[in-house]
Amino acid sequence: MALYARVSRADKDQDPENQLRKLREYAMRNQWDIYAEFHDYISGAAPVKPALEKMLREGRGRHYDAVFIVRLDRLGRSTKQLLTLLEDLDRFGVALICTDQQIDTKSPAGKLLFTVLGAVAELELDLIRERTKDGLARARAQGKRIGRAPDPEVTKELLRLQAQGLTIRQISERQGMSYQAVKQRLRRERSQRVQKRVG
Repeated sequence: MALYARVSRADKDQDPENQLRKLREYAMRNQWDIYAEFHDYISGAAPVKPALEKMLREGRGRHYDAVFIVRLDRLGRSTKQLLTLLEDLDRFGVALICTDQQIDTKSPAGKLLFTVLGAVAELELDLIRERTKDGLARARAQGKRIGRAPDPEVTKELLRLQAQGLTIRQISERQGMSYQAVKQRLRRERSQRVQKRVG
């Protein structure tokens, strides 16, 4: 079995040894042999955790058949992160045992955890999509620009070429831009200049 502990780098008072000591005692009581210990000093929200990645690589090689952690949040903060990790471990034939929360993914309750986390991850994704869609609609209704502001240097070049008498089609071909993008950029620039004069 492998032991994994994680503490946040932001909290200087934390020490992974506190978690590892508890995990060693649990392994000893249940007569498990410890293959290796892994620990990270990093935020739970971090997309890459070096020691965790190393542990997963060795799990893929069948070096151990179970991972011990104290709590699920030691692996990751988001439901999606947890589900991905659980799926990886299951694919490697490795059980996840969470000592403080009494979770064992080889048990019927552990299998139920997969289903619940999968459903929650899907719900979270749907909620994010809905919030994004609502936010964009609200921004458009308020007249706010969506996306990055256009590069002023590109706009200057488009205006310069137009002043030379080139058509929008010729400008788009020369600049490697779509006809519609050039047309919208020039129209927006004209509109802004009119507004400035009126203001």
